[in-house]
This record gives sequence, structure tokens and C-alpha cells, in this order.
Amino acid sequence: MKLRIGDKVRFLNEVGEGTIVSFKDKETVFVEMPDGFEIPYLTKHLVPVHTELILNPEVENMDMAVETVLSDSIYFIIEPDHEMPLLVSDYKFYLFNSSSYNITFTYSVKDEAYFQTLKHGELGAYQKVFLKQVKRNFFQEYAYHKIECLFFKNMHYKSQIPLAEILFINDRIISQATLVKHTEFKHSVYAFILKEDFLDTQVVEQTLSPEDLTRLKAIKEFKQPVKASVAKQKIKDLTREIDLHIEELVDSYKNLTNAQILNIQTERFEREMEYCLSNGIKKLIVIHGVGNGKLKQEILSILKSIDGVSYYDASYKNYGFGATEISIH
Repeated sequence: MKLRIGDKVRFLNEVGEGTIVSFKDKETVFVEMPDGFEIPYLTKHLVPVHTELILNPEVENMDMAVETVLSDSIYFIIEPDHEMPLLVSDYKFYLFNSSSYNITFTYSVKDEAYFQTLKHGELGAYQKVFLKQVKRNFFQEYAYHKIECLFFKNMHYKSQIPLAEILFINDRIISQATLVKHTEFKHSVYAFILKEDFLDTQVVEQTLSPEDLTRLKAIKEFKQPVKASVAKQKIKDLTREIDLHIEELVDSYKNLTNAQILNIQTERFEREMEYCLSNGIKKLIVIHGVGNGKLKQEILSILKSIDGVSYYDASYKNYGFGATEISIH
């Protein structure tokens, strides 16, 4: 089986694993280690990690297996912290990419009439990502799970229709589901399939109206810092600052409604907050201004849903009344 950029591999002659990030030549690849170092390895000394979930809906007791011919699938996984249902105290949610595609994903849960994005990012082929952990007592509050995915490869591939699924999972559904064992998880899991048909493709063409193009041109690109290996990365500043005044976010906002402006500002804040949480940033200064206070209320509402953060008014000397300081623990 050919190795690809993004493949997760284990080492044949030593303990450990990593991800292929580039090719040196026909026999050597660079493998990124968990600490960020990129180390060259001969391909003959690497074993691809292609362990996946194989679920047959026609069999009452579903088993895990590894097949020579891979069956591409995407799963939403719920892992209880105990094998016996009555002793479960926590559930962990995962997105499991059991396919040869890389994916860009968003994960959202329903908050009253709206959905709130909790996690987004990229997920490599045959990898999983932790989404959320909830107490059993609060499981009912996370009954609606929305998963959206775009599929791509770092090579020639068949185009896939984007995934957009909303799962409804409550205690009754869990009680009727079957627990499945898998080496990627400590405990047996509940697996809900999101996509398995990667063979049939479909062409979808979408045209943008002149209004759509005007709005797209107005929004400035948000550029995430490129991840560098630990060997090359300098000690980074653990404090960030973001100005959410609309004129700092878009080139022109004359044709935007107040609701659209607020949506752009809150989306930018959520993306900045996600970056800080994922990259070890300890302090974020958010400049939101005074105005009618609506933007600050939206920011505080989002912060209340995030564990491990504290927030308070930023220094009046430096920012006046229009900024909030967030500490990430």
C-alpha cells in the first residue's frame, strides 16, 4: 500500500508513531513526531496505521476488523467512561475519519433554536479528533450534533460531495445501541455512521450572484499562523490582541446590516478564541468598543460555554471601557 502525505504511521524497529508531512525521495519520507520535530525515515521501516471501524448494520453484534481493502467511512463516536451503562459518569465525543481522505470539519451543537460551533479544523486520513466531554447528567442537553466535512487529498482524487449531517442522540437511542470495541479507544464505543459512499460522485455547480461576490470581496482573509516544527519555532508571545471594530475586519461595511456586522464580529472572535485554545495562548485581549453593548454580551455568552477560562474588563489605562481580558488556564 502506498504511503501518502497525511498518513499516520508507526515505526517498524522502534516504539512510536507520527504523520507523514513530505517526501525526501522515492525511498524516504519526513515524519512529524508528536513534539513537532520532522525526522526522515525509510518507507520500508514504516507501517501505515489503517485501523478502522467496520460496521455491518445487518449483524446484531457488530465487530471491529481490519480489512486488506479499505472501506472508507466517517463516524461520530460516543465513548462512555465505563463498560456498564449504570456506572457511566462521562461521555466523550469524537469524529473518526476512517477514510483515505483528509477532511476539514466543523462540529456544532444545538443551543435552543440555533447551533453553536464547538470545534473546527482539519483531520488526517485514518485519524480521530476529540470533540467534547459531557457529564451523564447533562447528556440530554447535547442531543443534536451537527457535523460538516469537506474532503480532499494531497494527490489526484475523486471529488466528494461535502458532508452535512445532524444527528439526534438521546438516552433512549443510546440504550438501544450496541457497544463496539476498537483499539483506538480505551472503552467500548457507540458508533454512528455519517458517510460511507465514497465511490459514487456527483457534480454540483453553484453560481454566485453579484451581491454574493461584492460581500465576499469585502471580507478580509483571516490568516492562521503556519505551524512550524519545534526545532525551528521561536518562543512565541503568550498574549494576543484582537480588535473587533468592523472597520478592522472588512474593507467596506456600508451595505451590511447591524445583524450581519455582529455576525462577522462574533465569528472572528470565535475563530480567534479557538486558535488561542489550540496553540497554548494564555491571554487574549478583545477590543470590542462600548457601543450598545450587544457585541460584548455576545462575547460573554460565548465565554460562559467554554471551560477553563476567566474574563474581566481589560486595563482602563490601555483600552478604556471597550475591552475584555481573557485568561486561559
